[in-house]
Amino acid sequence: MNHTELTISTNHLAMDLDMIHAFLTEHTAWARGISRETVAQSLEGSLCFGGFVGAKQVAFARLVTDYATFGYLCDVFVLEPFRGQGYAKALMRAVFESPMTRKLRRIVLVTTDAHAVYGPFGFAPVSHPERYMELHRPDIYTSRDDKENPRMNESSV
Repeated sequence: MNHTELTISTNHLAMDLDMIHAFLTEHTAWARGISRETVAQSLEGSLCFGGFVGAKQVAFARLVTDYATFGYLCDVFVLEPFRGQGYAKALMRAVFESPMTRKLRRIVLVTTDAHAVYGPFGFAPVSHPERYMELHRPDIYTSRDDKENPRMNESSV
């Protein structure tokens, strides 16, 4: 159980961009090498949930969504020293109790080892995997720089 209450914020200005970037680039397989600018851009285009103990951000989740029908839950984490205190479940409760997420028809996610965290919120294996496709570029953050991203380089628009 948590020893200190976790406060949840969806205010983009409250998010600790440096901490989120450091965690993603140093402690995840999916975003290793991602630039700070790319993380900042991804937060701007998403509904973000930050978990705070006092003024310190200790947890994060990002929902990429059209705000009407669909969401992709990603970049979910709790900092190592704060794990095992119920913060992941508290963060997920906040995500799924949000009025915005409650109206979405479909929310998907990808996880390698957190099925027990997401299962109680209704997540199950994809019922028709043959319908899903993906374009996966696992080395995109390390094989090129963000100058090739047209959204990051306004002169290319």
